[in-house]
Amino acid sequence: MTLVKLIEPVPAEELGRVHFIGIGGSGMSGIARILLKRGVAVSGSDARSSDMLVELRELGATVHVGHAASHIRDVNTVVVSTAIRDSNPELGEALRQNVRIIPRAAALAAVMTGRVGIAVAGTHGKTTTTSMLTVALQKCGADPSYCVGGQLVTTGLGADEGTGEVFVAEADESDGSFLMLAPRIAVVTNVEADHLDNYGDPEAVYDSFNRFVERIGSTLVLCVDDPGAARLEPIARARGLKVVTYGEGEADIRVTEVVPQGLGVEFEVAGHGRVKLSVPGRHNALNAAAVIAVALELGLPFEEVRDGLAAFTGAKRRFEAKGVAGGVSVFDSYAHHPTELAADLAAARDVVAGGGRVIAVFQPHLYSRTRFFAAEFGAALGLADEAIVLDVYGAREDPEPGVSGALVAGQIPLPSAQVSYAPDRSAVPALVAGRARPGDIVLTMGAGDVTELGPHIVAELHAR
Repeated sequence: MTLVKLIEPVPAEELGRVHFIGIGGSGMSGIARILLKRGVAVSGSDARSSDMLVELRELGATVHVGHAASHIRDVNTVVVSTAIRDSNPELGEALRQNVRIIPRAAALAAVMTGRVGIAVAGTHGKTTTTSMLTVALQKCGADPSYCVGGQLVTTGLGADEGTGEVFVAEADESDGSFLMLAPRIAVVTNVEADHLDNYGDPEAVYDSFNRFVERIGSTLVLCVDDPGAARLEPIARARGLKVVTYGEGEADIRVTEVVPQGLGVEFEVAGHGRVKLSVPGRHNALNAAAVIAVALELGLPFEEVRDGLAAFTGAKRRFEAKGVAGGVSVFDSYAHHPTELAADLAAARDVVAGGGRVIAVFQPHLYSRTRFFAAEFGAALGLADEAIVLDVYGAREDPEPGVSGALVAGQIPLPSAQVSYAPDRSAVPALVAGRARPGDIVLTMGAGDVTELGPHIVAELHAR
């Protein structure tokens, strides 16, 4: 994957008939849904059929299974994701016909045009914070449009068109495409080194966020506890932006008295009141503080925002409960960066609260990320009582010599009896069931197909 070429977005009403190559993807399908609800003619294709394709057909889209040049007929705009290869026949035909071709982020920017755009950026916490903000605004009656990188538990959707003037979007920095967005308000949760296969070095990552600040219309909300995010404050102020800070340090929205409450957490917002969440972890208290900062900036009363946050029950693959069997609770997490692993494992420890152990099942994502962060992954997994490491989920990357799950397993500071390298994914449910005891938490972690293991682990535990 390479950094996408940045272009200024075209307003949605000027896109004409829109064709999505890879329309079944979570990000692409969400934008297609919004355009359909606005009455825009939409077509698309995907490599295989899915429930999402069926749903889009029911909304009025013309959807094809399989890619063919003939699908590019009477099309004004073609939307592609970074996963689409140059050899795709539809992309080739669009180039031959000189049809406008835009990346997904430009299509997102197009549907945000004319709304009060709120973009949530950061190396970690984007999906949860965007989801939390969406639910809180819905409960406050603002009925925002939204486009999230995951699915809301409350609606089962990752994107939808609302009746209000606000549009909430997750801003993806992985390929630099968040620089196509021009939000009125932006949140930056944190800035750390990641996606170094694209950026090359950490400073290039920081520079992309500096450039993101230049795209903001009025207000930057940032976490002062994170050094990378805090670096943006003087840059934003120099541009004349309003800066609202949040965190446990000296901040405009200051979080204090954080208390774990089983699968939730409580905390105080200085000068405002107490907040209760139904999702665990200190990091989620900070995510909620970002939501409060944005909502207050929009003029919403704290009491309504607090109640909206209480109604948030999570996003798919963000510490998502998969089942309980034999007294063992199984959860699934999208965590695929060392900081994310550490946050979720700390949250898991809060949940067990000394009454059980934490068993981490981790699948590294991308060979390049595994090579860059093997030691950091190992250190994070040391927060578990036992760790099982799968082989690398390569996704778009080819294997690299010497880079495997064993590289991570060898860096975990636990006794060897408590660490397993499991290259055979099918053997993992039995391995976990043989180790887990009543009161334990099992947490499957990673951005690949490790998410499929949760139900199998639950079934294996039931069978014991």
